[in-house]
Order: sequence, then C-alpha cells, then structure tokens
Amino acid sequence: MTTDPHPWAAELGSLHAHLWARLSRGVHDRHAPARHPTLATVGADGLPQARTVVLRAADARAGTLHLYTDRQSAKVAELQANPLAALHVWDASAHLQIRIEAQVTIHTGADVANTWARIPEPSRYAYSSTATPGRPIPEALAYAKTPDPASFALLCLTVRAIDALHLGPDHRRARFERADDWTGQWLVP
Repeated sequence: MTTDPHPWAAELGSLHAHLWARLSRGVHDRHAPARHPTLATVGADGLPQARTVVLRAADARAGTLHLYTDRQSAKVAELQANPLAALHVWDASAHLQIRIEAQVTIHTGADVANTWARIPEPSRYAYSSTATPGRPIPEALAYAKTPDPASFALLCLTVRAIDALHLGPDHRRARFERADDWTGQWLVP
C-alpha cells in the first residue's frame, strides 16, 4: 500500500491551511514557488495581461496579499480602470496549482512611506520617475533609473476566492471563497 505523499490535500481544512502556508513561505523564501507568482489584469484594450511579480506579504487571517510595483507601470493604470486581478502559482514540488481572484487596492505616497523606508537601497531602483516601464527606447540599455518614493506603489490584494488543483496520486480540486468564510467546496478536477 502506497502512502499519499501529500496528506494535507485530503481534507478541505488542511488544504486551505496548506495553501496559505505555501503563500506565506513565498514571502520569506526566495526559492519558494509562491515567491514569484503570475499576476493577471485586464489591459486598456480589453485583453488579458500577465506578468511575474514578487509576493511581499501574505496574511491568511485577513485574506490579503501584497505586491510592490512602479506607480507608472501599465498594471497600475489597468487596476485603476478595473481593480480585479488574478494571481497564479504553480508549485511543482507539491503538485499544486493555486489560482486566486482578488480585489486590488493601490497604496502610494504617505500610506507606504514606512514600507519604502524598509526597502533596501539597491531594490529602490525598480521604482523610478525617470524611466517609465514599457516606454520605447532606442537601445537595450538606453535608460537611467533614479529611486523615487513617489513612484512606489503597494498593491493590496484582498482575496475573494482561491481555486486549488492538486495533481497528486488522486487528483483533487477545491474552491474557497471569502463570502462563505473559506468553508471550501470540492470540485471535479
């Protein structure tokens, strides 16, 4: 008899706890799969836009996730027009896909001053008012970036639902929704 290598996937409660543990690990472990999820938004042209981001905070109790971005990036304009987003994580070692639906709030300026103060100096170059992300340039390195706290934005994702697909010996899929206090519902994988 073979023992299931992922017993946490057998019950809704343990699966939900495991999802948040994986997300939390992504905040602190730069090698964890949840460290670099894919964020999807709706572009100005109505087409889906997806990009890799860095997970900066995960709070299971509040049901929130935090990401940092340049305030001038296209994703900020997209989220201002439509504050809904999806986040995707594939965790190969756990055979686990995590899909998250979220409402996004954008925080800037004085609201994020304490967060900006904790960002290491070299990392601050990602947030610059001198080089708008995505702007055409004549050569690959024809840009200069100067750190600017006014260009820093924190995206707070208030999780509305999580869809988890576990591809272990027995495939399992479940959906957890904030609206029903994360009770969970099994789905056909």
